[in-house]
Amino acid sequence: MADDPATDALDQSALVDDLSFLLARANALSIAAGNAALRAHGLKVRSYSVLALAGAAHAPTQREIAECLRLDPSQVVALVDELQRAALVERAPDPRDRRANIIVATATGRALLDRARVAVGDAERELHAGLSAPERATLAELLRKAATA
Repeated sequence: MADDPATDALDQSALVDDLSFLLARANALSIAAGNAALRAHGLKVRSYSVLALAGAAHAPTQREIAECLRLDPSQVVALVDELQRAALVERAPDPRDRRANIIVATATGRALLDRARVAVGDAERELHAGLSAPERATLAELLRKAATA
């Protein structure tokens, strides 16, 4: 981004070496790009994340979703409610613990998830176009390590 005032300001500040700031800024840029890409699908990054987890082989509980996404459980309830109203997910009793609910993507939800994944992938490639394929792979590996530390 040549001649970008935000980039120029960053390059000239002490924040250029602040890992937490850089991660937060990269996250903000990523969320903005993701939300823009998902808008056509009626999703945002958070609802997409819940739908993606619900579409996985291991149907997670609401608590597991909250822990994975580092959200307050009440936020997950609201997101699941929204996805359920749209017939994208269903709540079902957890066979491992009947007191808990698992969240499962419906057929409609899985179809939307497939389309949304393409849009998110396109937005991610565009956002990180300045990185080579090996650099993107390294970044993903390092972020996975940092996210699971």
